[in-house]
Amino acid sequence: MTPSDFQVTRSSPFTKAIAVIGLLILIVLIAAPYWAGRADMRLMGELFLYLALASLWNLMAGYAGLVSVGQQAYVGFGGYMLFALTIFGGLPPVVAIVGAGVLGALIAVPVALLIFRLRGAYFAIGTWVIAEVFRLSFAQVSALGGGSGSSLPVGIVRSLASSRAGREHLSYWLALASAVIVIAAVYLFLRSRNGLALTAIRDNELAAGSLGIDIWRTKFIVYLVTAALTSMIGALIFLQKLRISPDAAFSVNDWTAFVIFIVVIGGIGTIEGPIIGTLIFFALREALADLGTIYLMVLGAVAIVIMLKAPNGLWGLIRARFDLELFPLSYRVKPSKSDMKG
Repeated sequence: MTPSDFQVTRSSPFTKAIAVIGLLILIVLIAAPYWAGRADMRLMGELFLYLALASLWNLMAGYAGLVSVGQQAYVGFGGYMLFALTIFGGLPPVVAIVGAGVLGALIAVPVALLIFRLRGAYFAIGTWVIAEVFRLSFAQVSALGGGSGSSLPVGIVRSLASSRAGREHLSYWLALASAVIVIAAVYLFLRSRNGLALTAIRDNELAAGSLGIDIWRTKFIVYLVTAALTSMIGALIFLQKLRISPDAAFSVNDWTAFVIFIVVIGGIGTIEGPIIGTLIFFALREALADLGTIYLMVLGAVAIVIMLKAPNGLWGLIRARFDLELFPLSYRVKPSKSDMKG
């Protein structure tokens, strides 16, 4: 046997079949306004936004090792930038969402230069402190409602679409697009040279540095990309809510704690993990919504059990047992076609 008898590939018949199934599911979801009710679309829209947030947090923590408990800083920042750019800048809401992402990346530069001086638990605490600084700062901006918050003017809301149904359809499609774009961006990033560097850093940071990989630069890029996309998701969230306040925009419970729960139970360091985790989180939330505080206790119990029984999450358990990948990132060696024919 010689090296020419083998070929290295990432795809397989299974991943190709999954790609076709995924495309069919996407087509069905795009057509949801024509078969789903108003409440169903709102629920699915919220699910897509949480999926996007979880995928971005997973990229930072699961691949770059940047465990942040302050991502609500960029969710709230994006929401406030949407209100500022539409109310004072006169931009259409969709354009303002993109603008929020650009501004999120810009504000992330000085933040990263500051918190990247911290390591481990100090980094996590530092991100939370930054989020609190953001919250207290926006609470002082009287033009945006100060501590009590502000509502999006009716004229701006109506500029999205002339009818209420049209606005709900557009909000749903924007949420779906955000999830698809984020997952695709994460997948393509991980398949790029920066993604290979990031995977090497995740596996062994010391070894990656000895091979010439610029660890600081790679993590800095991940942080900026995550900040920009998280700010855009935040703008989308508060475009749906039509109202913003400091406490709601920078809620650690809503925009970070639940996101961490999703990634942990699904499988950190995998693209599939946040997808499974989001589905489980929303299933539990809908089933236990009437139980009040018991619902949060159940979530905590589920997280503890999964961390004990499956430290790599549910998808990590499935992958270890069946060697499956829905998103082909790993290289596989198989006999070449010419060798198989022979």
